[in-house]
Order: sequence, then C-alpha cells, then structure tokens
Amino acid sequence: MNNMGAGIAITGCGSAAPATVLTNNHLAQMVETSDEWINTRTGMRNRHIASPTESLSQLSAVAAQNAIAMAGISVTDIDLIILATSTPDDMFGSACRVQGLIGATNAVAFDLTAACSGFIFALITASQFIRTGVYKNVLIIGADVLSRWVDWSDRASCVLFGDGAGAIVCQGTHESDRLLSFEMYSKGSQNDSLNLNYQSCSKPLVDGITAQNGNYQPVSMNGREVYRFAVAKVPEAIGKAMFRANLTAEDIDWLLLHQANQRIMDAVAKRLKIPAEKILSNIAEYGNTSAASIPLALDAAVRGGKVKPGDTIAASGFGAGLTWGSAIFKWK
Repeated sequence: MNNMGAGIAITGCGSAAPATVLTNNHLAQMVETSDEWINTRTGMRNRHIASPTESLSQLSAVAAQNAIAMAGISVTDIDLIILATSTPDDMFGSACRVQGLIGATNAVAFDLTAACSGFIFALITASQFIRTGVYKNVLIIGADVLSRWVDWSDRASCVLFGDGAGAIVCQGTHESDRLLSFEMYSKGSQNDSLNLNYQSCSKPLVDGITAQNGNYQPVSMNGREVYRFAVAKVPEAIGKAMFRANLTAEDIDWLLLHQANQRIMDAVAKRLKIPAEKILSNIAEYGNTSAASIPLALDAAVRGGKVKPGDTIAASGFGAGLTWGSAIFKWK
C-alpha cells in the first residue's frame, strides 16, 4: 500500500461492559468498608464484573464492532488490530481471537501490554504504522478483566477494579493530522509499586532437574506511591505534549485521564489549570478498568453528546511498570 505521509483521523469509538454490577454496598458486605469511605476516597460507586461465561475477547469484540460501525467502514477494511490488555484469556494473547470473532479477515492482530497506560501506548504505536503508510485502517482496543486477579479479601485493592472494553478506529488521511502530539515514559525502578506477579512452585522432573509450575498472584499495590507518582508525572507528560502541539490549557476542550481515582484526575486538572468541568469521568460507574478506562470514558462522552467533532482532547494513561504517557488529539 502506498499511503506515505498519511495523517491520522480517529473516526469511531465503542465500548462494552459486563451486565453484572458490584456496588459499594455489596463490597461493604464482603470487607470492612462503606459506600461513603470508598466514594470519598476514589469517586467510585459501581464496577462491572465479568461472569464465569464472559471473556475478555467477547467484551473486546462488542466494543470493536461498535467502533467499526461508527467509523462507517467494513470490518474487512481493518488491516491492523492492537489489543491493549494485561488480562488476556490466553497467555499467548487474545487479539487474534478477537480478529476471528469480528471477522476481520484482512487484519494482522497482536496484544500490547502496558497495564493502565496500554491504550495510550497502543494509539501511539498504531500512529506509527499509519504515518509510514504500512496500514490504513487500525482498530485499537483497550480491555481488561481485572476481577480475575483481585484479592477479594483485601479491602485496599478490591474496591478499585472493574471489567470492561473500549475501542477506537484510526484511519489514514491526507487531510489534517488529528493526533497532534504524544509522550511516553517508563520507570522500572518503581516497578514494585504495582504488580501482578508470577510465583513459582518447584516441580522436580528427573536427574536433579527442576522446573517451575507456578501461578500468578493477585494484584498488589502501594496506593500512596502510585498516587504520588501520578499526580507528579501525568501533568508533566500532558504539559510536554501540549508544548509540542503549541497548545495552552485554554485550547484543551476535554481532559481524558485513566480512571484510577477521581482525586488524581482533579489534582492533575488543577496543576494544568484546566477547569474541573472539562474532566471526562465515568469512574463512578465503572471503577478502574485499566487499559479499558480511557476508551470507555471517551465512548460515553461521544455518545452522550459531550465530545463533538473537532474537540481537542488531552489524554493520559498511567500505571504499572511504572509507565505513563499522553496523547493530544482532535475527535473525528
């Protein structure tokens, strides 16, 4: 394909979440907590939890189909699928399963793992393929089913996480480029602040040879460290992206952050001097859905009539790794 020098248009979005809702009052029956305690500290009231018959691939497929329909293209027009997830149905990856479910027969598909930064990293990765002319129609999905990996007896973490999927379609265009700038960062020296670790279990084989037959352990998090990291680093990343795009806070129509904690979102907006009413938030309904949280919130805002074509959005993901990144784009 000869599409050199292409810009990027973000032409469709979609989302999906399990039907089952776990409320703060439900959690108060499980661990020592309350609706008021959770809501005042996180902004969360509900989170959606996948049932034993619901898979990450199925949620991703529904979100993808909704995004493709909004973009007004055929599923066979998709030539690349990037699935940002930390909780695949299959350790070998779930993007190809999604490709099969939606019938995107002309697309190559792969998983990308960057935890709660995954969707932003996937958008930036997709942009490189589009700008170099390799692919023209890219489906980006952010999806996680963290309920599989939560310690439901740990009141510090079990109140935070929910399940869901969100997707966007990016297309090559020779009109104005809608991805205005981006930034990406990693800090492995703080890796132990947020983990979902493998724990080995020795299995003797033969002649003194021992293999590992372990499993992954529940999510563990140093909440205070993650909060401090996010409040310090996210405004910096967005500020640098704004500088690259030659924009000021007044030029930003919407602030679209990873939905980790309402207090983090409020603090970031304050540091950037962006009014609180410009924050796109659906954390009260979905909690922290990791890589799904940004596209879930975007889809709700677009379909609810908040975000309109031409609006400038400053987005940022941050989380385990530690990783963080920002992207400034115009919708549609």
